[in-house]
Amino acid sequence: MTRRTNKLLVISTLASVSAALAVPVHATEGGGTSYPLGAENYMSGAMPPPGFYGQLFVNHYEADNLRGNDGKKLPVDFRVRANAITPRLIWVSDYTLFGASVALHAIVPLVDLKVDLNGQSQSKQGLGDVIFGPALGFHHSEKFHSILALDMIAPTGRYDRRDLANTGRNYGVIEPVYAMSYVDPSGLNLDAKVMYDFNRENPATDYRSGQEFHVDYAVGWGLGNGWVLGVGGYYYRQTTDDRQNGETVKDNKGRALAIGPSIKYTSKEGWFVTGKWEQETEVRNRAQGNAYWMKLTVPF
Repeated sequence: MTRRTNKLLVISTLASVSAALAVPVHATEGGGTSYPLGAENYMSGAMPPPGFYGQLFVNHYEADNLRGNDGKKLPVDFRVRANAITPRLIWVSDYTLFGASVALHAIVPLVDLKVDLNGQSQSKQGLGDVIFGPALGFHHSEKFHSILALDMIAPTGRYDRRDLANTGRNYGVIEPVYAMSYVDPSGLNLDAKVMYDFNRENPATDYRSGQEFHVDYAVGWGLGNGWVLGVGGYYYRQTTDDRQNGETVKDNKGRALAIGPSIKYTSKEGWFVTGKWEQETEVRNRAQGNAYWMKLTVPF
């Protein structure tokens, strides 16, 4: 196995979500992402009225195989399990800009991670990489809403390049975001959160991961009684090559698609909860597994 193959894969949970999993594979540094792919679900592009809101993301991810550049399973004994509880605080102000509500948010992932690789095993618990930033919320009609945001991901999680498991990636990320929601309690519901990641260099390894495009999505049907039933998941594709010590790392770009059942329940009191299970497929240069997600949103 090459030196690069022995690097760490970090898979964030919530929030962005960003909890981390470390596993040996290609694509970006260690094959992971700073954003927790698939974290968002229904209502991702619908900003609530002015006030304070709390969200809680709960996530479980597991994988037991790695996929190479050709999509085939790599011959390694590998397993990763990660759990995350991630609180998020949202403040929607009374101010408007360009006709949109102005908001701020912060996501703080708490991660429990275990990695097994070729007879070696390591576990870590602690803070992941924190996500924060401003946002603008637009309400185009009663049913159609959108959000423009600029998220920053800070390297607050613990990292050691010699470790098998890390709860952080050791570099910052700038992430422009566009999200949209079409909400009908008794009909079609469509949600997409589109993101593009500009990764900084990891100072511990002189490695700069390539830029990344990814979308969390959900499609469902409202039953008119607070419930929405449908499917959700994510699409991910690395768009530029990695670089290490100033040199391009070839044949290393990751991609993946995930899909599974997704539900939402909205209460008469204003809180709502979403849940989904998603299976990863069409994976290249990354771990392939499945995840469970739950998101609870409560107004203060």
